[in-house]
Amino acid sequence: QVQLVESGGGSVQAGSSLRLSCAASGRTYAMGWFRQAPGKERENVAAISGSGLTYYADSVKGRFTISRNSAKDTVYLQMNSLKPDDTAVYYCAGRPTSAPSRRDYEYSYWGQGTQVTVSS
Repeated sequence: QVQLVESGGGSVQAGSSLRLSCAASGRTYAMGWFRQAPGKERENVAAISGSGLTYYADSVKGRFTISRNSAKDTVYLQMNSLKPDDTAVYYCAGRPTSAPSRRDYEYSYWGQGTQVTVSS
């Protein structure tokens, strides 16, 4: 069982940047970042395939960047130009196949989540 540990969340003002990290205890292939705001469903923010192909939700395109360091089994989410609407608990997720997915039920491993709060 692969364990995922997120870090890097916090409280910032609109327009600021944060970088989230997700360290895996073992080999993962496709990884994704999801977020869930109070009263809303969990949504995919970004995903990266085992080969490095990336996918983004329309709401974060041009502002967020997902990347990975396979040697460290770590995935990152660089978040720039943060908005109050980005406030949520952010989760990283992994699956033991190379193809990424936007669907949360297709991921096998989940982190505990890290809070991101953006104030106006």
